[in-house]
Amino acid sequence: MKYLLAILIAIISLPGWAVYRYVGGDISLLPEYEKAGAQYKDHSGKPIAQLMPWLAQQGMNAMRVRLFVNPKEYTGKDQDPNACQDLDYILPICKQIKDAGMDLMLDFHYTDSWADPVKQWTPKDWANLTDAQLYQKIYDYTKSTLVTLRDNGIVPAFIQPGNEITYGMLWGPEGTKNPLKASPGSDDNWARFGQLLKQAIKACREIAPDAKIILHTERVNKLGIQKNFYRKMADMGIDYDIIGLSYYPYFHGPVSVLEAALNECETDFPTKNIMIVETGYSYKWEVPGTSQPVDYPYSDEGQDQFVKDLVKVCRAHEKVDGLFWWWLEYNAYGTTLQNWYNAPLFDSTTGRACSALTTLCSFADGNPASTPVITADDNGPVQWYNLQGLPVDNPTAPGLYISRRGKRLIAR
Repeated sequence: MKYLLAILIAIISLPGWAVYRYVGGDISLLPEYEKAGAQYKDHSGKPIAQLMPWLAQQGMNAMRVRLFVNPKEYTGKDQDPNACQDLDYILPICKQIKDAGMDLMLDFHYTDSWADPVKQWTPKDWANLTDAQLYQKIYDYTKSTLVTLRDNGIVPAFIQPGNEITYGMLWGPEGTKNPLKASPGSDDNWARFGQLLKQAIKACREIAPDAKIILHTERVNKLGIQKNFYRKMADMGIDYDIIGLSYYPYFHGPVSVLEAALNECETDFPTKNIMIVETGYSYKWEVPGTSQPVDYPYSDEGQDQFVKDLVKVCRAHEKVDGLFWWWLEYNAYGTTLQNWYNAPLFDSTTGRACSALTTLCSFADGNPASTPVITADDNGPVQWYNLQGLPVDNPTAPGLYISRRGKRLIAR
């Protein structure tokens, strides 16, 4: 192991070494827009035959897909046709992502509809389970899902066990008078929440051992709450790899707010990489529910300037290696869709890609090649090892691999 660590130290000092950055977005509703007849066009107005390969050609290398437990039977107050992604739904789009040469980020919403800081309701079919039964259920469900994906040739590179889980998850049936929240300033329900996470992550490690685990929160403008969450994770011994953050300037404030949150994460949790797993800004109109004044006009140019500033901040932080746009694929052009979403990367009045799409892709500029880089004799068979010192017969999952003869391989 000391030998491998010595090689690693030598590797990262080699000329041309660079952090590998991931860029893409949540693209969970693309099948619905394609079915509705959405017409996607490039910046010049030329029709795009297939969106996923085109996005890969622009420089995107990873996509996020959300998953609900049983959305078809959901009848609560948050009923929304956009929250339709069950396992059968996501299989084809996950395959599209992999076929386009991109990595998959799987976002488990352990609920039947939207999970966020104000609603983390237990799925209807799980509502009557005891805590002990829920611990087993979340393990079984997570494992079964990942096995199904694997059996279809799909292994996520990144997994979120829960979506925006600052205050916990599986609070109880929707409308529960006293939901089982894990709140800052209280020790209530944290042990329960931690056990749920441990069981979900256990399944991930067993079925997708090379996948990176992301813990996703959304309080970049509340540094005390953000720090409390990740400190609790450390105290409970939660096994994860990446801090995942949501950041929207019209909800959280200017880019300087995000920078302060990144500084704190890097200082307090220096062993963790960081990804912005959700962000967005409007290209034309105000986003409904906006709660913060904004620094950029609602225009193609304003959206693009926001992304330029965002990319600049993220690239200035070595630990930030992922940047994902929320709902990038929304496009009403050519459809009868109403009540438009205002912050995708395509203009619903023309179908054209927004200027910000190209700027977003620039976050990944300078990525090292995914082909082997030889630093020693290449004669004879090579045994690869991951950074835990374990032998790997055929390195294909994203990550860095090294051999005893001084070779390095960066797989994408």
